[in-house]
Amino acid sequence: MNRVSLPSAVVEARLIAVLRGLDPGRVGEVTRVLRSAGIGVFEITMDSPGAMTSIRESVAEGVVTGAGTVMSVADAGAAVDAGARFLVSPHTDLGVIRWALGNGIPMVPGAFTATEVSTAWNAGAGAIKIFPASVGGPGLLKALRGPFGDLPLIPTGGITADNAASFLAAGALAVGVGGWLTNHDDLGVVAERAAAIVDACRSWPRGIV
Repeated sequence: MNRVSLPSAVVEARLIAVLRGLDPGRVGEVTRVLRSAGIGVFEITMDSPGAMTSIRESVAEGVVTGAGTVMSVADAGAAVDAGARFLVSPHTDLGVIRWALGNGIPMVPGAFTATEVSTAWNAGAGAIKIFPASVGGPGLLKALRGPFGDLPLIPTGGITADNAASFLAAGALAVGVGGWLTNHDDLGVVAERAAAIVDACRSWPRGIV
């Protein structure tokens, strides 16, 4: 199978900042703070107000930007038209995976069980989002690594600077960090948390598992 891999920036950074529920103006403010801290890969969810505008503006800034909460082929097409470099969903939809594969776009479907992981990977996923990661914790990733080896897993949901390194140590390709990082009203707090999560991820460079 000619699988489409994620952009190398994801592998290098080991971190995807997930922006959900923010309008384009706020997305711009938050992403500037995140970029200053060294975060360069963003996922803007499709259920955010003005998501297409936010994706287009982020792409125009030269940032590696993907679309999250992709629930249908229609969502996938709209996101790619806006310039999204990769697609993420909270579930495994075989139709969306096949569409992405056919259009040369990396797809990261959501999964939680061994069966879901196997189904998503065999359908052509570029990586697999383990969601919600907070439920299973790093132990779930470690358990999945047993039968699935080096499959690229990206835990998302409940990731913070306090537990990111544990997920990476358990074998995650990268972590998806959302509300804890991006949804605080105080940009100063966003900056502090961005610096902390970058440090946590840098403590586990790719290859140390």
